[in-house]
Amino acid sequence: MVIMLLSKREIMPCLFSRFAICSLRLAALLSLPTLLATPSASGAETHRLFDGKSLEPWDVRTCTATVQDGAILLQAGNGLVQTKKQYTDFIFECEWKTLESERWDSGIYFRYQTIPKDRPWPEKYQVNLRQGMEGDLVGFDKAVNKVPVQPQQWNQFALTVRGSVATLKVNGKTAWRADGIETRRGYIALQAEVPGGGQFLFRNLRLMELKLADKN
Repeated sequence: MVIMLLSKREIMPCLFSRFAICSLRLAALLSLPTLLATPSASGAETHRLFDGKSLEPWDVRTCTATVQDGAILLQAGNGLVQTKKQYTDFIFECEWKTLESERWDSGIYFRYQTIPKDRPWPEKYQVNLRQGMEGDLVGFDKAVNKVPVQPQQWNQFALTVRGSVATLKVNGKTAWRADGIETRRGYIALQAEVPGGGQFLFRNLRLMELKLADKN
């Protein structure tokens, strides 16, 4: 058996090297929880506007709405199911389904602050859900949706509003981009137009508030 004797000069670099490696590993392990807990640079978070059980986060105005099978059912009347809070820049997502086989009509309002006394709905801005106009932005001639939707089936909208620009995706495909949204902040609402447009279902309503660092 050969026993190798190392001098102090040879031992010290070896010990220092091992100590340095261990220190780096320990530092990485200690920093891991911090890295995992750090929010995104934009600070944007998506949260549910509807939990499938209660209409508590919403104000039901001049219409009847209820929860049915995890969705919001616009049941009767002309009015709005309106958020309690106003929003500035955001991405709003939802799924909707007509219950009528023809002549359906509803809509999604956004960035409004008041409702005229002589009518149940605000003047603007509205993403239409009228038959043949699903996804069109009312009052904007170039914001016309050409992505197909399916009646009496679940369809998906993703509405991004940032500054004066609004963009809509329908069933995962970009439908339009429109500039000219003048109101800076406002409510989001589901339009009930049941006497003339029938009942609608809405589910999976989510919203991400956009910050200054976010990009579309």
